Amino acid sequence: MMVDALSVALRALSFVALFQAAGISLFLVLFGPLVVASGCTLRRAATLSALVAMGVLVAEYVLEAARMSGDFSGLMDLTLQSQVMHSSTAAALAGRLLGLVLIILALRLRGPVVVPLSVAGILLLTSAFALTGHTATHPERWLLSLLLIAHLLVVMFWFGALVALHVASSRESAAITGEVTEAFSVIAIWVVPALLVSGLILSVLLLKGFAGLGTTYGHLLLVKLAAFAALMGLGALNKWRLGPAVGRGDPRATAAFRRSLKSEYILIAGVLSVTAILTSFYSPD
Repeated sequence: MMVDALSVALRALSFVALFQAAGISLFLVLFGPLVVASGCTLRRAATLSALVAMGVLVAEYVLEAARMSGDFSGLMDLTLQSQVMHSSTAAALAGRLLGLVLIILALRLRGPVVVPLSVAGILLLTSAFALTGHTATHPERWLLSLLLIAHLLVVMFWFGALVALHVASSRESAAITGEVTEAFSVIAIWVVPALLVSGLILSVLLLKGFAGLGTTYGHLLLVKLAAFAALMGLGALNKWRLGPAVGRGDPRATAAFRRSLKSEYILIAGVLSVTAILTSFYSPD
């Protein structure tokens, strides 16, 4: 039980750190020229997140043999460690680590190589998620993999932007913060629906009917859907009310905007934690 609890905690932390690193990097690719005053802070935050993610991912991987044995003695079982090394878990770890390395390099470098490195790193670590889990063994694997990658990219975009917008709101001028918020909203209004659509299609294909909603797996999916509804409400508040007011220099709106961003961050971090539990302990079958 302790092994499983530690494993799921590490997985949840790795999700948060990894998605934050990739999301901030994606934000800088899209909006970097607009956030001059906060650019250095965001690059440091993304680099730190990537390093934390790498450390936690390795710890989670090492613990996998202990999960297989049911206790910590599995850490010293060379047979189990060999099985893990030759499994899809090892391939997924390699993809994520390499993707994070590319992201860190892109954050440290300057010039035309930055965008290709960032995009390559983000796509590589996102694609690694399709190597393990329920999508990897499903008959419609390729369709599910594409849907999963699209789903994760939108979550990364959203999650990283919350950190970036919060930093920008304290370091950039009101006009710049309003401009960046509007630029983010223009993209978000198109891609966020893709998050819902891809998530629903994934759920339908994995659950194979409404009866699956009565399982623990289905209940956790409904929790994620409820969190998404709350996120949509906060996002609408930011776009239509708080964002424009921040751009006009309203200090009360700026404070409310930051609180809203923090609430969204906590909600998405919660969803990632639920996903860690879902993928660790439960199956849609």
